[in-house]
Amino acid sequence: MRVFVTGATGFIGSATVQELIRAGHQVLGLARSDAGAKSVAAAGAKVHRGDLQDLESLRSGAAASDGVVHTAFNHDFSRFQANCEMDRRAIETIGSALAGSNRPIVITSGTALVTPGRLAMEDSVPDSNPIAALRGPSEDLALSMASRGVRVSVVRFAPTVHGDGDHGFVPAIIGIAREKGVSAYVGDGLNRWPAVHRFDAATLYRLALEKAPAGAKFHGIAEEGVEFRKIAQVIGRRLNLPVASISRDQAADHFGFLGAFAGLDCPASSKLTQERLGWRPVQRTLLADLEQGTYFKA
Repeated sequence: MRVFVTGATGFIGSATVQELIRAGHQVLGLARSDAGAKSVAAAGAKVHRGDLQDLESLRSGAAASDGVVHTAFNHDFSRFQANCEMDRRAIETIGSALAGSNRPIVITSGTALVTPGRLAMEDSVPDSNPIAALRGPSEDLALSMASRGVRVSVVRFAPTVHGDGDHGFVPAIIGIAREKGVSAYVGDGLNRWPAVHRFDAATLYRLALEKAPAGAKFHGIAEEGVEFRKIAQVIGRRLNLPVASISRDQAADHFGFLGAFAGLDCPASSKLTQERLGWRPVQRTLLADLEQGTYFKA
């Protein structure tokens, strides 16, 4: 299969490119810069120049492929609302190019938008919360493509997709701890974040592309919920900083744009995903990655 991968040079996307090529697929990787193009070519994929704002590049990349894996997302969390809208437009453009073809597209979403405070299942409907209000429209739009002849599936990932080269939530929290001189958690710190390693995430993308029926939803979850306090404790010990609780009222000031996420309790299950796709996470856990990986290396 010839697969168009957006975000092909990104943290998860680059692992997905490797996984697809290992499985015998040809990859057309989206690259917005010369450096990105070199990276895509070095991985053994064909380069397709463009980016999420260049809708024509997305349209032509999808049209030239047998399937699409959409991993790209702008992770500047200070512009989260604008980035969610950019994502929605990109999905709409790619879906239009695939309409009526029954070709597969795998869309990326997040488990944090589903039923906070309760174990989110694959069939759970996004709850009414600030995260769902921003990210939910992309998922809804994607799933609606099934009625337009697109074999669309949605993979919801944990807030913490971890591994060497991570530039998401956990490195941001480590940076805040360094800046503030304390590794903090909100309240009792028992709120849970699910987690998955980037290589396990890449395998899930491939399986969804190959096997998923139209309208399917999957969860990229290896650990159902890691207590935020335990994450803070490892960060504090590795940075030789005190670990302290802060109130919910203090969270926005301490964590900045991550304030809404730091106290979020969003456990999630991948039981149905594993049953339906035969996916089995095999990489190390989040806390093991914090201890053994590159998160604290200069």
